[in-house]
Amino acid sequence: MSGLNAITFHTADMARACAFWEAAGLAYAYGGPDAAFTSLKAGGGTFVNLQTVNEYTPTSGWGRIIIHVASPDDVHAALIDAGYTPHAEPADAPWGERYFHVTDPDANEISFARRLG
Repeated sequence: MSGLNAITFHTADMARACAFWEAAGLAYAYGGPDAAFTSLKAGGGTFVNLQTVNEYTPTSGWGRIIIHVASPDDVHAALIDAGYTPHAEPADAPWGERYFHVTDPDANEISFARRLG
């Protein structure tokens, strides 16, 4: 069987990275703010991993990951409440998803979405 199991993001600050993913509603499978490696449940058997790289410098422009959630609107509100700034309000896309984008503290662009219909 094939399929995406996990995506791993580098971070220089595990506690800061964990705070972002906690605000987005992901639960820990392993590790946490004080660990060098953390894995969070992204649903459907998929995980978001965080790995501390002490000399990591955030960059942008690589692309984005899309995570399906029950309610993009709820995740959007939770991230705003936690002090993050999504790129725009959630919107319905012509390709059949409700979504929004946000950049995490390590300059990774994330899209939270759900299928319409």
